[in-house]
Amino acid sequence: MHITNRHFVNGNPIASPLPEGIQQAIFGLGCFWGAERKFWQHPNVFSTAVGYSAGFTPNPTYDELCTGLTGHNEVVLVNYDPHLISYHALLTLFWQAHNPTQGMQQGNDVGTQYRSGIYTYNQQQYDAALSSKAQYQQRLIKSGFGEITTEIMPASQFYYAEDHHQQYLAKNPQGYCGLGGLGVTCD
Repeated sequence: MHITNRHFVNGNPIASPLPEGIQQAIFGLGCFWGAERKFWQHPNVFSTAVGYSAGFTPNPTYDELCTGLTGHNEVVLVNYDPHLISYHALLTLFWQAHNPTQGMQQGNDVGTQYRSGIYTYNQQQYDAALSSKAQYQQRLIKSGFGEITTEIMPASQFYYAEDHHQQYLAKNPQGYCGLGGLGVTCD
């Protein structure tokens, strides 16, 4: 997939080569337009990109994803400097930005491509994701919410979405965003 390797908002690269020390994280939390905006708005995130992951179809397109037959999720690739923002801080943003108890949907967006997911690049990220899920689950229970349905698994291939989807809500400020949290904060 051809993409413009410059973030529309901050001008930083969204694909390799990235500066030394930049790490990556992948999150699925509903429609990737609003999810990406949540992360790029954090001043210490280097760059973001939207794409498809956690499925089985190689090089999927958006139209293929919408069929529900690719197994992929709409995800955000977050490029970050761990000296400026921790993975824990990214997890906090993830949990608080959406409803992780809805299964295969977020708000009015229904389908497997809108599922909640954390896709990890190493054991440290995986362990942190599991720990944060357990902690946030306790906070949700105390607030009267149900079980978290978020999948947590090692990252598979990340496929960049088509160029017009990258930083979509910056390019189209009146665009749709159904993302909303539960109002329950992390510790």
